[in-house]
Amino acid sequence: MAAQALRAGLIVLAMSIGVASVNILTALGDSARTYVVNEFESLGTHLLIVLPGRSETTGGHPPLLGETPRDLTLEDAEALFRSRNIAAIAPVNIGSAPVSVAGLERETNIMGSTHALLRVRHLTVAQGRFLPEAAAGRELSVCVIGKKIREDLFGQRRAVGEWLRINDRRFRVVGVLAEEGQSIGTGFDELVIVPVASAQALFDSHSLFRILIEAHSEAAMHRAVDEVRRIIQARHEGEDDITVITQDSVVNTFDKILSALTYTVAGIASVSLAVAGVLVMNVMLVSVSQRTAEIGLLKALGARRAELQALFLTEAALLSLAGALVGNLLGNAGIAALGWWYPNFPLHLPAWAWT
Repeated sequence: MAAQALRAGLIVLAMSIGVASVNILTALGDSARTYVVNEFESLGTHLLIVLPGRSETTGGHPPLLGETPRDLTLEDAEALFRSRNIAAIAPVNIGSAPVSVAGLERETNIMGSTHALLRVRHLTVAQGRFLPEAAAGRELSVCVIGKKIREDLFGQRRAVGEWLRINDRRFRVVGVLAEEGQSIGTGFDELVIVPVASAQALFDSHSLFRILIEAHSEAAMHRAVDEVRRIIQARHEGEDDITVITQDSVVNTFDKILSALTYTVAGIASVSLAVAGVLVMNVMLVSVSQRTAEIGLLKALGARRAELQALFLTEAALLSLAGALVGNLLGNAGIAALGWWYPNFPLHLPAWAWT
């Protein structure tokens, strides 16, 4: 009896480990796909990103090496308003500089943009207001800071209305952004946003890092891609020297890649199920060889060969089913534990995994 209980326990254990590993790895893969796709979708609505330099692959980035034929400028950004499909345009300039307040100093990223960034990137202002709706080419000594910058430089003091220094220039804080948390793209919690013209003066550069565009609708977004190319091409002496990335193309690309990775991980995890199946087969073969007396007794009572086979197959199926049920419980418990440890990660088991 002890040997039979041990064999049954090994079968249940093997099946439960296999099922639990498939569930957990599948949940991790599908949740990673969902997380990345949601993060890209949260960057904005009907978003287009215009980058200097021509990329030969759709949805990619310009080469890191080599010279850009022509930089993007504020005049290029303003010219894009000719398109009726564009609802808002936010030119962006990025740099790094020391920021100090009353003897406290830290190096941080400085973003230059306009009031339209609030709409394009769906930002929320927790205190004060955002950048004023002034002309993009006008220098203003105002800034909006992220939550972490406020905590590091101002502590518990109110930051709105105070002054801070970036390099050798003073800026008055007019707003503090709500906490954004960790996300794909720019970390706004540790960012100082100034008017784009002020950023160009700070970094002594008239070029733009990129131009963010919000289209009126999804259909308008696709029409705007061609219009943006035509407008910039006309301004750049006929050269098609920009890359236009649409939000949905990036989302679809990552969705396909991560879906394929999810299925691959699930396939790898399924190997453990195959190993468990081989173990069940071997244990049942050993069981048959060690239960010859029982088999002989059943034959003496009139049991046929087919009935004996059905008996052992049913036993194997029931033990495998028990292992699968235990594995599902263990897998769901593991998923719940991981979800508790990483609450910001949307861990879940996809519906297709139950089939």
